[in-house]
Amino acid sequence: MARPIWSGTLSFGLLNVPVALMPGQRAVDLHFRMLDSRNKSPVRYERINAETGEEVPWKDVVKAFEYKKGSYVVLKPEDIASAAPESHESVEVEAFVDATAIGPEYFEKPYILVPGKKAEKGYVLLREILKRTGKIGIAKVVIRTRQYLCAVQPKDDALLLLLMRYPQELVDIDEYRLPAGQLSKFRISAKEMDMAETLIESMSAEWNADDYKDEFRSKLQKVIEKRLKAKGAVTPAVEEESTADENAATNVVDFMALLQQSLKSKRRTPAKKAATRQRARNKRAPGKKAARKRSTSR
Repeated sequence: MARPIWSGTLSFGLLNVPVALMPGQRAVDLHFRMLDSRNKSPVRYERINAETGEEVPWKDVVKAFEYKKGSYVVLKPEDIASAAPESHESVEVEAFVDATAIGPEYFEKPYILVPGKKAEKGYVLLREILKRTGKIGIAKVVIRTRQYLCAVQPKDDALLLLLMRYPQELVDIDEYRLPAGQLSKFRISAKEMDMAETLIESMSAEWNADDYKDEFRSKLQKVIEKRLKAKGAVTPAVEEESTADENAATNVVDFMALLQQSLKSKRRTPAKKAATRQRARNKRAPGKKAARKRSTSR
């Protein structure tokens, strides 16, 4: 079973749902190694200094940004860390938009959000209300060290997290010469349109993902198996046992109260920011600190 990338929370309004971020795709590509044809030894990739031709050890490798051809500014690890986002284990929904409002070019990679223990109610509540309203949640998530724009979208019994591209990553279609204008400009007749529509209708079918296979990979896999049998060099792979991380349990939450508070304050900020401001008020009023702490814990 796949391990979670991280375990944290899915936040919208004042509601926090413990979830685990799980992979939504698997790599099926066949990977190859480069060998020396003379003795079948692996060919290594080495870090070579462009000026001296000598190999550079990892301890001497630094990251740098090339701000112009041949000119670099070296970045220290702390420089990169200072730009990294603070939140590493949360999906904070900032807005809900119509599912049809975002073009397909923005979506990149799927993940699956799995609810933690005793978090099913909040998970199902968000999933079903997204289905009912036709909305998807727009949020930000940190995977490893990079922050991504993402969408939280329902699918059957699951909540999917779809990584999105920022607008700066997309090429404007106006940069290319594309055919535009009336159909008559391209000498397309009404009869041709009707025939094309009839053709599409005749080829229409229900979508079934199982009908589509990677034929190149299947054929290549058979070639590899044939080679292995010919050489007699079949080596059984040793699978590592993996155990899924247990998600943190949650306390019973008054969802109705949290929803009412979210609507009353008209806030989209996650609950942890509210808790931060509460702690600041507690510092100004030490005598009431203990009582407020008990009232704000959930």
